[in-house]
Amino acid sequence: MKKSIIKVTTAVFLLSQLLSMGGGFQDSEVSAAAPAPTTTKPAAAVMTDNLFKYGLKKDIELPATVTADGFSYTLEKIMIYETKSATAQALIKQYGFTGIANDKYFIWTKFTISNNSKYLVQLTSKDLAEKWRLFFGKEASVKMPDKLWDKMNSPLALWGWKLNPGQKLSSYQAYTYNGDFKYFYIFLDVKGAKSYLDVVEEKNE
Repeated sequence: MKKSIIKVTTAVFLLSQLLSMGGGFQDSEVSAAAPAPTTTKPAAAVMTDNLFKYGLKKDIELPATVTADGFSYTLEKIMIYETKSATAQALIKQYGFTGIANDKYFIWTKFTISNNSKYLVQLTSKDLAEKWRLFFGKEASVKMPDKLWDKMNSPLALWGWKLNPGQKLSSYQAYTYNGDFKYFYIFLDVKGAKSYLDVVEEKNE
C-alpha cells in the first residue's frame, strides 16, 4: 500500500516539474490531444416575415401553401414596411411602382405558384381576375411593377403571368395597405374554386 502511495506521489512530483518548465509538455501533448478549434459559425436563422412588428402572431410558420382545384400558392416570405421607409422606397424605385405615395404600408412578398390542374391558369388580358388575395383586416391592394409591364412570368417582380398544367413560378409581388392589422389570411379563387388559409387568426379580445 505504501509503495503504491510512493509511486503516485513520485508521478505527481515529476508531472509538476515538467509543467513548471515553460509549459512545453502542455503545448506538445495536451494541445495535440485537444479537439482542433472550429471556425464554423451556426447558420443564421432565415427571417421569413416581420408580422410580429405589427402585432400579428403567426398560427402557422412560413412557407405556407393554399390550394384550390390543383392550383397552389405558397407564401415564402412577407415583409411589411412603412411606405416612406428607405427599404420600401428602394423597391418602389427599382421596379417602378407608382400611385402609392399616400399609402401607409408597402408589403413585399416572395411566393411560388404551381399549376397541377388540367387547364391553363393566367393573369393576362384574357383573364384579369386576381387568383390570390391577402387580407389583414381589409384587403391589401396588389401593385404592378411598371418597369416590367412587358415581361411575362418575371421572377423579379410579377406583372402578367401564365402557367400551363405542370408548370410553376417563383417571383415577388408588392401590395399596399392602409388599414389596421387584425389577422392575416390568404384567399385563393381559381376559376370558381375557392380556398383560404389563416396565417394569423383573428383573436377575440
